[in-house]
Amino acid sequence: MSRQLFWSSRDDQMDSSCLFFANRKLKLLMNVKASSAPAANWMGHWLMVPISENPLLNSHLEALDQESGGLLTRLREAGDLPTKAGSLLHVKGVTGLGASRLLLVGLGAPEVLSTQSLDRALTAAFRSLTDKPNLDVGVVVPPAAILGSKTPLEFVSAAVTAANLGSVGQDLYRTERARHPLAALHVISSENMASAIERGAILGEAMNLTRELVNRPAQEVNPVTVADRCSALAVEYGLTCEIFDVPRLEAERMHSMLAVAKGSAVPARMVKLDYRGAKESSSHVALVGKGVTFDSGGLSLKPTDGMLTMKCDMAGAATVLGAIVAIARLKLPVNVTAYLGLVENMVSGTSYKLGDILTARNGVTIEVLNTDAEGRLVLADVLCYAVDQGAEKIVDLATLTGACVVALGEEVAGVFSNHDEWSGQVISAAKTVGEDMWPLPTWDLYDDLIKGDVGDIKNTGGRWGGAITAAKFLQRFVGGKPWVHLDIAGPAFQSSAKAWREAGATGYGVRTLVQLAESSVIDL
Repeated sequence: MSRQLFWSSRDDQMDSSCLFFANRKLKLLMNVKASSAPAANWMGHWLMVPISENPLLNSHLEALDQESGGLLTRLREAGDLPTKAGSLLHVKGVTGLGASRLLLVGLGAPEVLSTQSLDRALTAAFRSLTDKPNLDVGVVVPPAAILGSKTPLEFVSAAVTAANLGSVGQDLYRTERARHPLAALHVISSENMASAIERGAILGEAMNLTRELVNRPAQEVNPVTVADRCSALAVEYGLTCEIFDVPRLEAERMHSMLAVAKGSAVPARMVKLDYRGAKESSSHVALVGKGVTFDSGGLSLKPTDGMLTMKCDMAGAATVLGAIVAIARLKLPVNVTAYLGLVENMVSGTSYKLGDILTARNGVTIEVLNTDAEGRLVLADVLCYAVDQGAEKIVDLATLTGACVVALGEEVAGVFSNHDEWSGQVISAAKTVGEDMWPLPTWDLYDDLIKGDVGDIKNTGGRWGGAITAAKFLQRFVGGKPWVHLDIAGPAFQSSAKAWREAGATGYGVRTLVQLAESSVIDL
């Protein structure tokens, strides 16, 4: 079922592009087909062949080498065969095979092949092809021996996910796109790979959903349109959706969140998405996402350079949406609720002000020292609501602080928690899927830095330990429940591309949340 509550005066102003964004379904980027034909006979534009650093393990190359007149032998003897993890060689004009072009992909040594290095090698390979449209690409599933601790099924899932990610860039509005979806991807194996193909496609499409939401500009992506998109996806994938408009948020005493939205012409929304795949008595996990669809800084106005990428400040909300859609499509046996706190932080005569005292849902009073420390004000009320709804364990994700990027860099998320076991499970899930995160302390001594002079707490603790004091602020609103806060300000959005990823939104965190739900560690 889907329930929508909207502030009608704003909805009437939505233009056609906003309506298109809000009501569109997930787009299938390519046909993925299984093929049991010998790789040497497969006909298409490019045949992708993974290669191990250990030449004795490359038994799958023998037929290709023989049919191509010893091409691979000559490349190996010349030292041109790519074997280092992530190295690529494009070979054109091949004779004797069904495909006239080979893409050789190095996987490195099996004993050190990780999920992350496999993902990066495969995504780099597909990105090297998707600058051209309408390609048929075949990928050879290698023997288990060259995959180390990985299985052929895991390889196929990773390859299908990589093909989806590698086919989409941030150039959503360019007349001539730099990235193009494949016409078809052919998984070449004698084994049944249907389940791995489906899993890889679902994960890739979920990550692309998150990436699209973050990459689209604030003129299309605002609290109202994101809520509407959630409603459409809920109908498509059997989620229960409840959308909280301004009167409902006021009735729920979510005054901290509403204060942030006061300066914008677009009203706040909170979205609650329920997935029930287990018995009602099973553990109930809440995924909470910060959804500041544009952050000007409010009256503590950001400079131009700092504001330029602030469409990405809703990446936490986009991530939990992508994750719960994937969880529903995978039909995982868990009970999960996603909460998206959606606001714009803008400047006007009605903006909340420095020195204001806000009263959050749980009665904690907050002294506003910086209107650019707004994400924690949104999450405060949403976390309170999740606890009141019976959440037994919580993970929140937010592009919360630049301080976390200073501490850990752009590739690594910060982990903050009040519960070592729950935190360990989240970190373990991230390690399994190859997403980097690192724990930072939440010791009691940091509470003194946010102790209020006029209210109970201040919304910023100053320059030192800024990522930690932001997390300590959030801890006041989780009611003692096992809670993990992921500060994804670094890895959620990238300013430059690398071989294995596009610039812009990355979809970081979706795989970790799905793995957490998929594993048996959901129950403490």
